[in-house]
Amino acid sequence: MFKRSVLATLFMAAAMPALAHTGHASASGFVSGFSHPLGGIDHVLAMVSVGLFAALLGGRAMWALPASFVGMMLAGGILGLTGIAIPAVEFGITLSVVVLGAVVTWGRQWPIQAAAAFVGVFAVFHGHAHGVEIPSGASVALYSLGFSLATVLLHGAGMTVATITARQAHVGRLAGAAIAVGGLVLLIG
Repeated sequence: MFKRSVLATLFMAAAMPALAHTGHASASGFVSGFSHPLGGIDHVLAMVSVGLFAALLGGRAMWALPASFVGMMLAGGILGLTGIAIPAVEFGITLSVVVLGAVVTWGRQWPIQAAAAFVGVFAVFHGHAHGVEIPSGASVALYSLGFSLATVLLHGAGMTVATITARQAHVGRLAGAAIAVGGLVLLIG
């Protein structure tokens, strides 16, 4: 049953475009910020994989990796909001899906500081995309709070899956592999 679920998720990821970066300016405030990361499979997969990675490392990593990601994502959001360009943002976001999924699949231990810095680098790309797409006239604080909260919830989803399946380490690694393959599909598409 689990193999079918992973396969179904993989096929859904392959069929879905990355919708979080549509350039629409009709949204505003907390709800729009909250929905932004949830509206694109690229964000969902990357953020869930951060949660999986944090749970794989355990201990302090369970708060350090999500905190690093959210903090650096907010820094990237400021860059995007102020118009400071980062080259290849969409590529960086999609690459984060592939690489973070591969790291989870690999299943190796990392020093917490290195892992936090690693996810923080990718978070800047995600944050930049959020910052660029804050609608004019929207509350920057509420929008940022919304996308930060959604990100934390996605990290929590990854940690929950990893915790529930902790006795079966291969399940988390399979989820990482499915995420990495989904990222490759997004890169190719």
